[in-house]
Amino acid sequence: MTGSPSPRTGTRTTEASPTHIAGSGATMALSVVLFASFMDLLDATIVTVAAPAMARDLGAGDAQIQWTIAAYTLTLGAGLITGGRLGDQYGRKRLFLIGLAGFMVTSALCALAADPGMLIGMRAGQGLTAGIMVPQVFGIIRASFAPGERAKAFGAYGAVQGLASVAGPLLGGLLVDIDLFGLGWRTIFWVNVPVSILALVLGAKVLPESRSASTARPDLPGALLAATGILLLLLPIIQTGTWGWTWASYALLAAGIIVLAIFLAHERRLTGRGDEPVLDPALLRIRAFAVGLSASVLFFGGIGSYFLTLSVYLQNGTGRSAWETGLVILPYALGSIVTSGLGVALAAKAGRTLLVAGSLTIAASHLILWSVVKDGTDPGYWLLALALSVGGLGLGLAAPVLVNVVLAGVPGRDAGAAGGVLSTVNQIGGAVGIAALGTIFFTSVTGSATGAPALPDYGHALGIVLIVSAALYLITALVLLALPKAAAEHAE
Repeated sequence: MTGSPSPRTGTRTTEASPTHIAGSGATMALSVVLFASFMDLLDATIVTVAAPAMARDLGAGDAQIQWTIAAYTLTLGAGLITGGRLGDQYGRKRLFLIGLAGFMVTSALCALAADPGMLIGMRAGQGLTAGIMVPQVFGIIRASFAPGERAKAFGAYGAVQGLASVAGPLLGGLLVDIDLFGLGWRTIFWVNVPVSILALVLGAKVLPESRSASTARPDLPGALLAATGILLLLLPIIQTGTWGWTWASYALLAAGIIVLAIFLAHERRLTGRGDEPVLDPALLRIRAFAVGLSASVLFFGGIGSYFLTLSVYLQNGTGRSAWETGLVILPYALGSIVTSGLGVALAAKAGRTLLVAGSLTIAASHLILWSVVKDGTDPGYWLLALALSVGGLGLGLAAPVLVNVVLAGVPGRDAGAAGGVLSTVNQIGGAVGIAALGTIFFTSVTGSATGAPALPDYGHALGIVLIVSAALYLITALVLLALPKAAAEHAE
């Protein structure tokens, strides 16, 4: 349940002869892109529930399970802005179909994975192809629908987000437990294949082609430098349990910092030439934007790790099945749906208040959950559901409006670029959280002195993560106080 990408792709361009569609053609085109969005959003949550089954079947270690989830979010984030600009330049329909075809192939390869290394590599490929596909969804909607119809189209996308957040844990648990054709967890990837084939056939027929009038080249070197730098920083953190902290770990951290410094220098050089970089360094001098980046990393960093550690606790600790785990997580998704509409409706007047209230509510939910797992016994469904539903209420208040509140402090001419960067940082924040808090959890479990980890060990480890993440959300609430009071009017 990591945050989904914003409709902003980071472009500041004009359309080259937009073609608006209507009637049944518009409905069919919207259905195609929403099907693809549903698969992307589903894959952000479905794997979390299936992770323990993957680990058992493939003999994956703790770090490899973290990489299975983090690799997807990291490569997705790295590809969003560049994918959007490729679509602007070469055609959004073309890039959408290419990304969708790649997503289908990598999904099949994930299902065929023979070992953890292959699964991690194909998950990275999935994220990269999603990073090509997802930005085209928003570009196609903006270019294909008249202004009066766009609100309905984006509203439908929001509904798909909510549906995916509910379906992800349940579908993941169901597919693992029913063990269709003896495939077990592999069916969560196989299900993408027929849906992708249908979307490809329909998309080729009904989607209109559109592109931008801009001739700016995508900043592929910048995207590669940014992804490499972050990967070098995450590698020693996730591998701590296997490697420990050696000179090589510190060398990787130093290398990551150097690569990111080279990335910033490269971006400054592009900006000086008048090109469009992945990140315009001038944006970092805007106080609201700099604060927003920090808040996004903290806010979304706690979500991905939360569901990974909770899923492992529920299945390996309490002995629940994948389906039962999905049922425990369901109240979180339902809670977020309840408040997300309220958050969007009030964003124009009380955006910052919603963000602070949402962060504090999530912190409270983590403390409630800590109070019911810390004694090392199974708290039962309803106590777990209470804590998770409170967390979902907080997420619904804050997540849908975070980007637009940050954009309120950014000049309108820079809103597209800033929104694209923020959407990317949301994904990267999720990967960072999985690395840091996931490592704390697995290190605490395996560090038990009682032999094979038992329920008290998993409860103790989850409790540590919950206390740390609650503190992070309290810090996030303080950081959010520096943002503008209301959401931006120029945000879509």
